Amino acid sequence: MYDNQMSEMSECIDDCLVCHRECLDTAMQRCIELGGKHVEPRHLRLILSCSELCQASARLMMIGTEHHRQVCRICADLCQECADDCMHLGHMESCVEACRRCAESCRRMAA
Repeated sequence: MYDNQMSEMSECIDDCLVCHRECLDTAMQRCIELGGKHVEPRHLRLILSCSELCQASARLMMIGTEHHRQVCRICADLCQECADDCMHLGHMESCVEACRRCAESCRRMAA
């Protein structure tokens, strides 16, 4: 049981770090290049918030604090919202995929 939990946590940390990087790169590269709705304040705040929370979730899991469950729960919700928004705006498939994968991993960690 312990090995399985550690494996799931390690996977979640990896998914959070990938999502952190993907959201940041997408915001600073793809969204800026595309302009229009991609650079509206609401969208940029959402994608950058997702990036920051993913990084924080990964760090809390690496530290080993029991509070990671609460943060992972919020992270899953924010990642899902970010994925939905990026999907709606279009041209950000890699961000959508990273956010969805992270949301799934964080939901498992929060359970």
